[in-house]
Amino acid sequence: MVLKELYSRGIIIQFMKEEESKAFHCAFEQWKNKESSQESQVSNGTVSDAGSKFDSKIEASSAKMYFHYYGQLLHQQNMLQDYVRTGSYYAAVIENRVDFAGLVVVDVGAGSGILSLFAAQAGAKHVYAVEASEMAEYARKLIAGNPGLAERITVIQGKVEEVELPEKADILISEPMGTLLINERMLESYVIARDRFLVPNGKMFPTLGRIHMAPFSDEYLYVEIANKALFWQQPNYFGVNLTSLHGTAFQGYFTQPVVDAFDPRLLVSPAMSHVINFTSIKEEELYEIDIPLKFIASVGARIHGLACWFDVLFDGSTVQRWLTTAPGAPTTHWYQLRCVLSQPIYVMAGQEITGRLHMVAHKAQSYTLNLTLSAKTWGPGAELGEVLQTSSGKLDLKEPYYRMSQAQIYPVAQDQPSQLLQQVEEGSDFLQPPPQISEAVLQSL
Repeated sequence: MVLKELYSRGIIIQFMKEEESKAFHCAFEQWKNKESSQESQVSNGTVSDAGSKFDSKIEASSAKMYFHYYGQLLHQQNMLQDYVRTGSYYAAVIENRVDFAGLVVVDVGAGSGILSLFAAQAGAKHVYAVEASEMAEYARKLIAGNPGLAERITVIQGKVEEVELPEKADILISEPMGTLLINERMLESYVIARDRFLVPNGKMFPTLGRIHMAPFSDEYLYVEIANKALFWQQPNYFGVNLTSLHGTAFQGYFTQPVVDAFDPRLLVSPAMSHVINFTSIKEEELYEIDIPLKFIASVGARIHGLACWFDVLFDGSTVQRWLTTAPGAPTTHWYQLRCVLSQPIYVMAGQEITGRLHMVAHKAQSYTLNLTLSAKTWGPGAELGEVLQTSSGKLDLKEPYYRMSQAQIYPVAQDQPSQLLQQVEEGSDFLQPPPQISEAVLQSL
């Protein structure tokens, strides 16, 4: 038996600052996790790590495009120049210094690092800025350019599903909202970060989000979409008859949600809302969201679909601040979203509109939207609840039609009865400011 000599070597690393020690610890944990997840060769093949939860849910091609997009400064600039967004975050943090001063903060999906810098301005003890894309390197550079704050911020490149932190966070801050609040599926990463890093009863900025929905009437938009398919009505396009594909093309254009800023006077009824409480929702509950719809038409109109927007609440200890993307409010880079049905339905004032918005997550980091709207009997016999008309559509939130112009002012002549305009102008409850939510209500959500 031959004995081989074994050698080991130990080293002591001393750091001048606690922040440097924490940064080294984070980097070492990331390296260790990366090494342990590498494929290893065995006699009968390859054994590989199952990968992170993110990788199991999301297509690799979608993730690559997603992180490439957010790794570019021009797209970060677009978000930073959304002054409604950036200003709301700044105000929410600075007005609630008590929630940050002397505490540990984790910035989930830090991007350029702007929110981490806000948290440091508010007196955070230490901020861990977690960013998976190449933007992490730019964040380091930006933060280093602010030496008064940089010593309290550590940038960690990696997914929140995978990175390790040396300590728990007292508060999470993030900008996880996409179009319709849920697009890009970053809310799930925000919730995972909560479960992994947040101390019990820790705070989350934002705290909750609400998706608002209301039926709308917009003849111009409907005709614009329908006319896109006219190309396929040509019986002699270079000697080829295209008309057999017209029906398919017509339906195809209605699978695209419309992203733009619209005139709130196009709404046919007051909005309803669906609340997502980020502090308590389970990640799996975001995989499928089912919202029953019920409205009462304020005017007689031809309904072309469902208009949607969202807002989020920063439930600070000092100030409750809302960030809204509502029509009529200052426009944000999220704009609003409308699901247009290929078959409009007609309603009279006072008529009940019911339906369902069923949103199912898919691996391209987005959702399939299944929308149904129905009009019930109005007038004599209404108590029977008979459905007169039903229209439905299936849309892909991943493939929107970007019609991003400023809200168009429509004349009354566009099938918009004067009583609807009067209700809006007189301050009806179509677009009331978000109400204050008490602590008791928050806990019940």
